[in-house]
Amino acid sequence: MERLDQELQQRSSLSLTDFDILSMLIAAPDSRLRMSELADRVLVSRSRLTYRVDRLVEVDFVVREECEDDRRGMWAIITDRGRAALEEARVGHEAAIATWFFDLMTDEETAVVHEVMSRVSEKLSRNRHRNQL
Repeated sequence: MERLDQELQQRSSLSLTDFDILSMLIAAPDSRLRMSELADRVLVSRSRLTYRVDRLVEVDFVVREECEDDRRGMWAIITDRGRAALEEARVGHEAAIATWFFDLMTDEETAVVHEVMSRVSEKLSRNRHRNQL
């Protein structure tokens, strides 16, 4: 992970955490997530997430808006500059993941990893749904 992070930062202005945050936002409905939901999806502490989002706001990759239905809540929303930065970084990052991970596996190993990660994703989705109820 450190190697992927270093290579990503060398090719772009994004850290691996920044890339993850922007990826979560671009995939979300209306390209926005509540900060609390973003914290649940990104694998960093809430304080580190706040720090990284603050940095992304400074470079105009993300904006924050108050949640109209909950004055304590804040939306994180990807900007056009954030979309462009993510797209620019994506190709090289995907190539690095292939080099350091997928290219080292046989087709059978890739199938096993896919199956396991699909089960993990399903469980996370079920748990996320339960937490929203």
